[in-house]
Amino acid sequence: MRNHLTPYQEIPVFGAVGRDLTNLMRALLEDEETSVATSAWTPAVDIKEENERFVIHADIPGVSPEHVEITMESGVLSIKGERAYDHKEERKDYKRMERVRGTFYRRFSLPDTADAEKISATGKNGVLEIVIPKHPVAQPRKIEVHH
Repeated sequence: MRNHLTPYQEIPVFGAVGRDLTNLMRALLEDEETSVATSAWTPAVDIKEENERFVIHADIPGVSPEHVEITMESGVLSIKGERAYDHKEERKDYKRMERVRGTFYRRFSLPDTADAEKISATGKNGVLEIVIPKHPVAQPRKIEVHH
Protein backbone atom coordinates (compact mmCIF):
# COMPACT_ATOMS: atom_id res chain seq x y z
CA MET A 1 0.00 0.00 0.00
CA ARG A 2 1.42 3.37 -1.00
CA ASN A 3 1.24 5.92 1.76
CA HIS A 4 1.80 9.19 -0.06
CA LEU A 5 1.36 10.99 -3.37
CA THR A 6 4.45 11.17 -5.55
CA PRO A 7 5.27 12.64 -8.93
CA TYR A 8 5.29 9.82 -11.46
CA GLN A 9 8.76 10.76 -12.64
CA GLU A 10 10.10 10.87 -9.11
CA ILE A 11 8.90 7.74 -7.33
CA PRO A 12 10.84 7.59 -4.06
CA VAL A 13 13.78 5.25 -4.05
CA PHE A 14 12.87 1.96 -2.40
CA GLY A 15 15.78 0.02 -3.83
CA ALA A 16 14.91 -2.63 -6.41
CA VAL A 17 11.17 -2.37 -5.67
CA GLY A 18 11.14 1.36 -6.47
CA ARG A 19 13.05 0.78 -9.72
CA ASP A 20 10.70 -2.05 -10.69
CA LEU A 21 7.61 0.10 -10.01
CA THR A 22 9.07 2.99 -11.98
CA ASN A 23 9.90 0.73 -14.93
CA LEU A 24 6.45 -0.88 -14.80
CA MET A 25 4.67 2.50 -14.77
CA ARG A 26 6.77 3.75 -17.67
CA ALA A 27 6.04 0.60 -19.67
CA LEU A 28 2.30 0.87 -18.98
CA LEU A 29 2.15 4.52 -19.93
CA GLU A 30 4.29 4.46 -23.08
CA ASP A 31 1.97 5.19 -25.97
CA GLU A 32 1.37 7.89 -28.56
CA GLU A 33 -0.63 10.09 -26.21
CA THR A 34 2.12 10.24 -23.60
CA SER A 35 4.70 11.36 -26.13
CA VAL A 36 3.96 14.91 -24.96
CA ALA A 37 5.88 14.02 -21.79
CA THR A 38 8.82 15.70 -23.51
CA SER A 39 6.96 18.98 -23.16
CA ALA A 40 8.24 22.48 -23.72
CA TRP A 41 8.03 23.32 -20.01
CA THR A 42 7.17 21.75 -16.69
CA PRO A 43 5.14 23.71 -14.16
CA ALA A 44 6.42 23.62 -10.59
CA VAL A 45 4.14 21.79 -8.16
CA ASP A 46 3.73 21.56 -4.41
CA ILE A 47 2.13 18.43 -2.99
CA LYS A 48 0.67 18.50 0.50
CA GLU A 49 -0.84 15.64 2.49
CA GLU A 50 -3.49 16.50 5.04
CA ASN A 51 -5.51 14.19 7.29
CA GLU A 52 -8.48 13.97 4.92
CA ARG A 53 -6.91 14.75 1.52
CA PHE A 54 -3.95 15.43 -0.73
CA VAL A 55 -3.58 18.84 -2.37
CA ILE A 56 -1.52 19.64 -5.46
CA HIS A 57 -0.71 23.24 -6.36
CA ALA A 58 0.72 23.75 -9.84
CA ASP A 59 2.07 27.09 -11.05
CA ILE A 60 0.56 27.70 -14.47
CA PRO A 61 0.42 31.49 -14.94
CA GLY A 62 -0.91 32.52 -18.31
CA VAL A 63 -2.67 29.19 -18.88
CA SER A 64 -6.39 29.46 -19.47
CA PRO A 65 -8.56 26.83 -17.69
CA GLU A 66 -9.91 25.67 -21.05
CA HIS A 67 -6.33 24.78 -22.01
CA VAL A 68 -5.88 22.43 -19.02
CA GLU A 69 -6.90 18.76 -19.03
CA ILE A 70 -6.79 16.60 -15.90
CA THR A 71 -7.37 12.88 -16.19
CA MET A 72 -7.25 9.93 -13.83
CA GLU A 73 -6.52 6.43 -15.07
CA SER A 74 -5.08 3.31 -13.44
CA GLY A 75 -3.94 5.16 -10.34
CA VAL A 76 -2.14 7.89 -12.29
CA LEU A 77 -3.28 11.51 -12.27
CA SER A 78 -2.26 13.37 -15.44
CA ILE A 79 -2.21 17.12 -15.96
CA LYS A 80 -1.59 18.54 -19.37
CA GLY A 81 -2.13 21.91 -20.90
CA GLU A 82 -0.73 24.68 -22.99
CA ARG A 83 0.50 28.21 -22.46
CA ALA A 84 -0.53 29.66 -25.79
CA TYR A 85 1.66 31.86 -27.93
CA ASP A 86 0.49 35.43 -28.27
CA HIS A 87 0.74 36.02 -32.00
CA LYS A 88 0.36 39.78 -31.51
CA GLU A 89 3.77 40.03 -29.85
CA GLU A 90 6.66 41.00 -32.07
CA ARG A 91 9.85 39.18 -31.10
CA LYS A 92 12.06 41.89 -32.56
CA ASP A 93 10.99 44.35 -29.82
CA TYR A 94 12.06 42.07 -26.98
CA LYS A 95 15.49 42.27 -25.39
CA ARG A 96 14.94 39.03 -23.49
CA MET A 97 12.31 36.27 -23.62
CA GLU A 98 12.43 33.84 -20.67
CA ARG A 99 8.80 32.78 -20.31
CA VAL A 100 8.40 29.41 -21.95
CA ARG A 101 5.38 28.81 -24.15
CA GLY A 102 3.89 25.57 -25.37
CA THR A 103 2.59 22.37 -23.84
CA PHE A 104 3.20 20.83 -20.45
CA TYR A 105 2.49 17.36 -19.11
CA ARG A 106 2.84 16.03 -15.54
CA ARG A 107 1.85 12.66 -14.09
CA PHE A 108 1.48 11.61 -10.48
CA SER A 109 1.09 8.13 -9.07
CA LEU A 110 -1.72 8.19 -6.52
CA PRO A 111 -1.62 6.18 -3.31
CA ASP A 112 -4.22 3.53 -2.57
CA THR A 113 -5.80 5.86 0.00
CA ALA A 114 -6.79 8.39 -2.70
CA ASP A 115 -10.48 8.56 -3.66
CA ALA A 116 -10.19 8.99 -7.45
CA GLU A 117 -13.96 9.47 -7.85
CA LYS A 118 -14.00 12.71 -5.83
CA ILE A 119 -11.02 14.62 -7.29
CA SER A 120 -11.73 18.30 -7.94
CA ALA A 121 -9.75 21.15 -9.45
CA THR A 122 -9.87 24.95 -9.39
CA GLY A 123 -7.70 27.65 -10.86
CA LYS A 124 -7.02 31.09 -9.38
CA ASN A 125 -4.27 33.66 -9.89
CA GLY A 126 -2.20 31.34 -12.08
CA VAL A 127 -2.26 28.45 -9.60
CA LEU A 128 -4.08 25.21 -10.34
CA GLU A 129 -5.31 23.47 -7.18
CA ILE A 130 -6.21 19.80 -7.37
CA VAL A 131 -7.85 18.28 -4.30
CA ILE A 132 -7.72 14.50 -3.92
CA PRO A 133 -9.81 13.27 -0.98
CA LYS A 134 -8.75 10.18 0.90
CA HIS A 135 -10.98 7.15 1.37
CA PRO A 136 -12.33 6.89 4.90
CA VAL A 137 -10.06 4.70 6.95
CA ALA A 138 -11.72 1.45 7.88
CA GLN A 139 -11.81 1.08 11.62
CA PRO A 140 -10.60 -2.22 13.01
CA ARG A 141 -13.31 -4.24 14.59
CA LYS A 142 -13.25 -7.21 16.86
CA ILE A 143 -14.83 -10.35 15.50
CA GLU A 144 -16.32 -12.57 18.10
CA VAL A 145 -15.68 -16.29 17.89
CA HIS A 146 -18.81 -18.29 18.62
CA HIS A 147 -18.84 -21.81 20.04
